[in-house]
Amino acid sequence: MSKTYLAFDTSNYTTSAAVYTDGEIQQSKIPLPVKSGQAGLRQSDAVFLHTAQLFKAVESLDLSGLHISAVGASFSPRSVEGSYMPCFTVGSGSAKIAAKLLNVPLYAFSHQQGHIAAAVYSCKDMTLLNKRFIAFHISGGTTEAVLVTPDREKIFKTEIIAETLDLNAGQVIDRTGLMLGLDFPCGKALEELALKSSAKFKFRPAIKGENCCLSGVENQCKRMLENGESKEDTALYCLKYIGCVLLEMSRLLLKKYGDMPLLFAGGVMSDSIIKSDLSRELECRFARPEFSCDNAAGIAYLTYLADNRG
Repeated sequence: MSKTYLAFDTSNYTTSAAVYTDGEIQQSKIPLPVKSGQAGLRQSDAVFLHTAQLFKAVESLDLSGLHISAVGASFSPRSVEGSYMPCFTVGSGSAKIAAKLLNVPLYAFSHQQGHIAAAVYSCKDMTLLNKRFIAFHISGGTTEAVLVTPDREKIFKTEIIAETLDLNAGQVIDRTGLMLGLDFPCGKALEELALKSSAKFKFRPAIKGENCCLSGVENQCKRMLENGESKEDTALYCLKYIGCVLLEMSRLLLKKYGDMPLLFAGGVMSDSIIKSDLSRELECRFARPEFSCDNAAGIAYLTYLADNRG
């Protein structure tokens, strides 16, 4: 009977469960409901919703005939001391119970590790985890570039080498989307709006060292709307600027750390406009859309690797 690895991830806006079996991942994701016009959820509400939804996510997986060999979960947002967010206690607590009842090993990872591993799995280049590379984690809660280094105990270690100094890329997208009357989270709808525009822009990205500043994008989009520019052009400006910033950060980091693989993960990186702009200028790898947004798939893959290391 094939070994199967079960994983949970209860991030700020998605309840997810996944299993890894014989190189294939089956996953179930349930977005946390956000009322129209609202810009997010309180952590207490997120915890309640995850508690209500996690069983539904597991129930939708086809576990018939599978033998669970280990359980994993994301226990924290990042792999650094003090990284904590209450919503992750739902998935990690459930993983502890499952591992105890099944009498199998339990493995703890960070949400960021899961994003990176999901991107590695989905681009089908598993050799990445045997070398150093630069990974961008771009989402509503994170805008960072990390240096990824193989590690026997943790599978890989991450070191932050560049980040935003103010707003995250996903925050800018959501704030711009709400300005345009879109529902939160706004990423997909903003992309659809932007694809209707053919406007051209020139950018001077706000870069300090290898870090970036993104708050100016929101201000510029607000001015564009006040000046009567179209919603479509405003949406495109927002996404094109973020792509320009990521391109400039990538170039600076490759110059500083030397030529090495570039990997982009996180919900923002499912945007076709940003991916297209980066791909034209750089050799880089992306998670497929279903592995870009928050998911337990990367945690399931890491659980498999951890249980079979060596």
